[in-house]
Amino acid sequence: MSDKEIWITTRGGDRGKTSLGDGTRVDKDHPRVELYGTIDECQAALGLARATACAPELAESILELETDLYGVMGYLALYPGQKEPDAEKLDAIVLKVKNIVGTRFQFVRPGDSPSGAALHMARTVARRAERAAVALFRTEELDERAYAYINRLSDAIYALSLWTDHVCRAGGN
Repeated sequence: MSDKEIWITTRGGDRGKTSLGDGTRVDKDHPRVELYGTIDECQAALGLARATACAPELAESILELETDLYGVMGYLALYPGQKEPDAEKLDAIVLKVKNIVGTRFQFVRPGDSPSGAALHMARTVARRAERAAVALFRTEELDERAYAYINRLSDAIYALSLWTDHVCRAGGN
């Protein structure tokens, strides 16, 4: 296959390096790459949750979060012009779900619905992203607002899982 036929594979990472959005070359296991790669995994699990959602409003809310994470990854990868993540968006998700499902606390076991289980996968990946973000936060390579967003991401996804299981058990919207 000639170089002109290649469109996905750049071969630029064949020696363990990758480029950030600002053109800086870093190791593929750099904490920044690890963090946005983990957010990418979270976004993929959200996509699975959306694909199996039992109600259109749930699918729309999940899609909004997926779209937001696309921008977060760009921000973390240092692409110029990307906005700083806004944790208030996540707080709004939690409040919306609280108004739908109530405040009675209970431990849950993932698996009440396919979409809910996928959301729990996304939640655990988001928690891994929190742990990965600490290294960048400590060295001040990640600002407080962006760290707050990553810290609250798993809460918002957990809330979405509660809403999903609530709606799916009820049989739809």
